[in-house]
Amino acid sequence: MAKALLGHVGGPDPRMVSEMRRLQQRIRDLEAELIRLQATNDALAAQTRDEALSRMQEREPALT
Repeated sequence: MAKALLGHVGGPDPRMVSEMRRLQQRIRDLEAELIRLQATNDALAAQTRDEALSRMQEREPALT
């Protein structure tokens, strides 16, 4: 029990600190990937919208 108390009072476990830093870096990496994917998705959506609009404008008007 003395070892447990000493470890607790002695400060954070270096392995725990290392794991926390690794996880924080992983979160930053995933957030950056999310932003990149959202930008790619937005660009593709805009391209698709532009192509659909140009196809609509190229059609001949219907006879009335």
